Formats: sequence, C-alpha cells, structure tokens
Amino acid sequence: MVKLYKFLRQFSPYICGVFLFLFVQVLSDLYLPTLMADIVDHGIVNNDIGYILQIGGHMLLIAAGGTLCAIIANFLSAKTAVGFGRILREKIFAKVQSFSLQEFDKLGTATLITRTTNDVNQVQQVSVLILSMMVSAPLTCLGGIFMAIHEDPGLTWVLLVSVPALFTVIGIVLSRGIPLFKLMQIKLDKLNLVLRENLTGIRVIRAFNRIEKEKKRFDEANLDLMNNAVKVNKIMAVLMPMMMLIMNFTTIGIIWFGGIRINNGEMQVGSLMAFIQYTTQILFSFLMMTMLFVTVPRAQASAARINEVLETEVGVKDALQTKVVPLKKGFVDFENVSFRYPGAEQPALKEISFSAGPGEITAIIGGTGSGKSTLVNLIARFYDVGSGRVLVDGVDVREISQEHLRAKIGFVPQKSVLFSGTIADNIRYGKEDASLEEVEHAAQIAQAMDFVAGMEEGFDHIIAQGGTNVSGGQKQRLSIARALVKKPEIYIFDDSFSALDFKTDAKLRAALKPEISAATVFIIAQRVATVMDADRIIVLDDGQIAGIGTHRELLSTCEVYHEIVASQLSEGELA
Repeated sequence: MVKLYKFLRQFSPYICGVFLFLFVQVLSDLYLPTLMADIVDHGIVNNDIGYILQIGGHMLLIAAGGTLCAIIANFLSAKTAVGFGRILREKIFAKVQSFSLQEFDKLGTATLITRTTNDVNQVQQVSVLILSMMVSAPLTCLGGIFMAIHEDPGLTWVLLVSVPALFTVIGIVLSRGIPLFKLMQIKLDKLNLVLRENLTGIRVIRAFNRIEKEKKRFDEANLDLMNNAVKVNKIMAVLMPMMMLIMNFTTIGIIWFGGIRINNGEMQVGSLMAFIQYTTQILFSFLMMTMLFVTVPRAQASAARINEVLETEVGVKDALQTKVVPLKKGFVDFENVSFRYPGAEQPALKEISFSAGPGEITAIIGGTGSGKSTLVNLIARFYDVGSGRVLVDGVDVREISQEHLRAKIGFVPQKSVLFSGTIADNIRYGKEDASLEEVEHAAQIAQAMDFVAGMEEGFDHIIAQGGTNVSGGQKQRLSIARALVKKPEIYIFDDSFSALDFKTDAKLRAALKPEISAATVFIIAQRVATVMDADRIIVLDDGQIAGIGTHRELLSTCEVYHEIVASQLSEGELA
C-alpha cells in the first residue's frame, strides 16, 4: 500500500494540515482532565465558585477549539482520501486502456472491474482512518500515559496489567481474522464473475432453461462470500466486548486502589477522576489502533491487487519514435508471420506471407479456428507477432505508435459493439467531428437508412447499453457505418456481414465498392458469396495458408477452398 501513497504528493498541504489540527485536538483532549481535576480539588473542595467558573470557561474554550480542529482535520482527511481514490481510478483506467488483448485475457474483465471499484474503495476508506488516527492514536496513548503518571505515579501499575492483557486479546483476534479478510476480495471477484456472466448471457441462459442452474451457481458464490464474512464478523465480534471488559476492570481497579490512596491521604479525588479519564483515553487509543489493524490487512490485499494492474507489463508497447513513410498509403505486408497465444500448445498462425495494397479487396476464408481473426488483429496490433513482421506503409507496426497506426484503420469487429447514446453518437465514434451529412452518407452506404428512417427520433434514437434494443443485423450495419465515416486507408471487416440477409449483403457490397475503392480492404467471411468477387482470397487452414488467388484460380488449385465452396454452392453454381 506504501507504493500507492506516492500519488498523495499533490495533497501534501492537506496532509500537513490534518497532522497539525489533530495534534492541537489531542493536546486539548489531554489537557481537559487536568482542568477538571483542578476544579474538583481546588474549586469544589474550597467552595470557590469564581475559580470553578474561570476554569470551566477555559474548559469550554479548549473543548470548542479541539472540536473545531477535529472537524477541520476530518474534512481535510476525507478530501485527501476521496482525491486519492479518484487518482487511483484514473491510473487504473489509463493502464487498462494501454493493455493489449493479451493482458485482458490474463487478468479477466470481472476482476478489473472489482479492482477499479471495490478495491479502490477499500484503500480509500483505510486512508481516511490512517490520516485520522495515525497522529491522534499514538499521541493520545503516549500523552495519556505521561499525564496519568503526572497525576499519580502510584496507580500506573494498573496500566502495566491491563495494557498487556489488551494486547494479548488484540493479537489473538487479528491472527485469526486477517487471513479471512484477505480472502474477502478473492471471493468477491468470483461473485462478480458469476454475476457478469449471468447478466451478459441472460438470453442464452433463458433459451436453454438454465435459470435454476445459474441461480444455484450464484447462490453458491454468494453463500461462500457470506460464510467468509460471517466468520470474520464472529471473530471481530469478540474484540469489542473483551476490550470493554478489560477497560471496565481497569476502571474498577483504579477506583478501588485509588480510593485506598485517597483514604490514606496520598491522592486527591480530582486526581483520581483525571487518572480514570486518562486511562480511558489510553485504552481507546488502543481501540483506534486496533481498528487500523483490522482494516489495513484487507486494504493491503486490495492495494496489492491494484499494484498488480498498475505494474503489469504491457505486451504491446508504443515505439519511442514513429516512423512514417508518406509516399505509401494503405499498403500491408506480412513477412513470415507466426503467432502463438500464451499457454497454447500450437501456434495460431504459421509462416504467413502476403501483400495487399490500395484498391484491392483481400478476402480471408477458412474453417473455425483457422486463424482468420487472429491475422487481422495483428494488423491493428491488438497482439504482437511472435516472429516475422507486419508492415503498414512499409514500416513494421511495432515501430509506429498505436494511435498513428489505428488512425489508418477502420475496424468492424466480429462481435458488433454499440455504446449507450444516440445512433448518430455511435456512428460519430469513428469520426468525432463528422457532420450530419457525413453520418447520413455512411448510414446510407451501410444500408442502415431504412431502419433509422423508420424510427421516430431517427438518428437521435437512443441505443441501449450494449445495443440491446436493435437487432444483430442493425448492429452490424451501424458498426460498418462507424468505420465508413472515418474514411480510413485500411478497412477490416471481421465477419461483419454474417447477420445480414443475402439481399442486404449484396446491396451493401455493391454500395461499398465505390466508397472503398481507394482503400486497402480486408474481409473475413464464412460465405463464399461474400468473398468470391475479391481481388485476392487467402485460404487459411490450421493457421497456415492453404492457397492464395482469385475465386476461379482457387477452385482448381486449392482443395480446402473447393471443399468450402462445394459445401455452400450447388453443382450448377460451382460449375
């Protein structure tokens, strides 16, 4: 957790203010019992009303000052902790944005959400406690001991008995509670994972009548978290009663032996009352430190998880200096490219070599798991190649900044993703300053105008989270429009026509031809009808190129392609 506190530097004035005001508050709290003892021993005993009013007025002023200092200190500590939490969330979000898909695969989405929200909250809350108690608890303890000895050294042996007893109870409770606190975040991760899978997969769950099974799975994760929390609370529930018991016995001991000392004329009543208050302050300071001991381990576990994200080595790193070749625009070359996913036994791509340029449509076809999507992911540098090179405009993509590289690419993913907002907002995601005419033109080319015009609000129609209020085909067309409005040098359509009917597919491809005629185009598709007119068809089989050529060339030279075509077209169409 200490590593994270480097982000507190900008709050140094606030932290200094917290320490200063808490120091003044502690001094006022420690001085009040002494004044009370003076009132009893000198004012009440001597029936001196003037002295009582004078010292009482001093007590009111000191108490008011201490309260004001406590309020200001708590305000500054809360402001510091909340600002600290904001910075942590910003740092985590920025770090996650720099992750390649490899880091997302390694860490998982559910745990990243938990670390950005719950873990940051844990660290934020314990930061408030640390700022509030780090000064007040030790000062109160040490100051209370000093003042208690000052009032009557003869009774301090009672503290020598009660304080070790208190430490023993705290040690036993924390030794059993801390491991369970560390488990809380892990079990919360599991619960979030199950919940997220249920929410995102609700249609599949209902379609296969697995509601009861998923409910049982959620209940198991929820029960596991609850049982762990119950164990922790049972252990911690012992702490407060035991501390109060020790405090009460300590008070009884002080009154008992203090009464004897008063009877022997060795101590005054006011001093006994002050001694009791100082003892209470000492024991409560231990209680405050115990609260820190309880919360810090859980926050420490959260801090470790946050640090894991912030210290994760990013697989895809930006080049220190971007190389640009202005004479080329949209050229893509693969030179003996191989790639293997982390932990996979076999490479996803092996020795891939080809070239594509502006004005050409390169189609990629192959069976499931043949490496089609992996290949285009390497162009956008979502992953880095294992060996070989991917060149864009004659420059290795690893020598181009990701921002510069992706500014050249219009990407339509296999799974269409829309964001909450209007249809126009989603299309403008490709070009933020696109005019309404550009948005309408992109929608027209993408064959989206027919359903957009049918909506009452048109382009101002609100898209729900995840695009749940539009169909799969509509989502695909809006995703295509989003890429078209960008007017990039390279288009990548990753199986982006699969949800379209044959008529819409044909109309879309016909409208696309003049629009993307000057760009380099990659189309991944399962349908032969979608790729047969491409300038170049790359056939992938088990991560390797089984053939490259036009539709007619591949029919006679590539057995894999012939089998794919034969499975989709009739003998007449095949001929």
